[in-house]
Amino acid sequence: MPRPATARSSTLTAWAFLAPALLLLGLSVLIPALLALLMSFSRSGLDVSEPLQFVGLANFRRLLVDPMLQRVAVTTFVYLIGVVPPIVLGSLGLAVLVNRSLPGIHWFRGAFYTPVLVSLVVAAIAFRWLYAENGLINGWLSALLGSRFEPIGFLTSPLLALPSVMVVTLWKGLGYYMVIFLAGLQGIAPELYEAAALDGSEGWRCHRDITLPLLRPYITLVAVISAIGATKVFEEVYLMTQGGPADATRTIVYYVYDQAFSELEISYACTVGLALFLAVLLLSLVRYLFAGDRGLT
Repeated sequence: MPRPATARSSTLTAWAFLAPALLLLGLSVLIPALLALLMSFSRSGLDVSEPLQFVGLANFRRLLVDPMLQRVAVTTFVYLIGVVPPIVLGSLGLAVLVNRSLPGIHWFRGAFYTPVLVSLVVAAIAFRWLYAENGLINGWLSALLGSRFEPIGFLTSPLLALPSVMVVTLWKGLGYYMVIFLAGLQGIAPELYEAAALDGSEGWRCHRDITLPLLRPYITLVAVISAIGATKVFEEVYLMTQGGPADATRTIVYYVYDQAFSELEISYACTVGLALFLAVLLLSLVRYLFAGDRGLT
């Protein structure tokens, strides 16, 4: 049975509105992604006039035995472990804290969300100044501990550099994910808490029995999104440590950047980027495996 003319007209109108965005997406994302996939099986540099030399799986074999890639993968995993649990727990705690009908509570919500509005470049430069040996933190510690205090090298110590960069990610992300949890909390009927109180479930036990089970899709969503963000971290590392000291903060994305624009290994950088894409894709699938039909729509 042919579709009515009005339905066809509506479909054409919808595609007409989508066409500019689809064209921009294709030119800026899809076509470069396909070219990167093609270059993963070839050897090339920055000179695009040179023909591609297909090398088959040589780049992938190199990827499997690259000791630096293994090191940056471990660093990225440590970064993920150090960022995701604090973000999930911290943003959930903030959401519970501000999910109250108190005078001026909107100001507190706005204050917690303010770091999200700050440019990451500005935040990284500000924290780099705070962490400097003559910066604010060391200045305060020196004033408290006296002349025998030795300045702490937050960004120059291999042990402290990565946690110091993690703090910037946490500071920027807590308010953003707090809003997601706050939306979930405000979708829970107050009657459920009242019924739980009648059964003797109060305080933290009430959150354990009511809040956490009903927020499971939100917890999964926040965990997956923050894990993807931590896996792709680049700006903080580039602006604060340049991958140092002694490669202690060199992550996978920074390694891709370094291979492409410092070593001019464009094909190998595309191969590492493809491996990272597959890892991020697996993280994205976790959202559907654990949330199931109870997931957010």
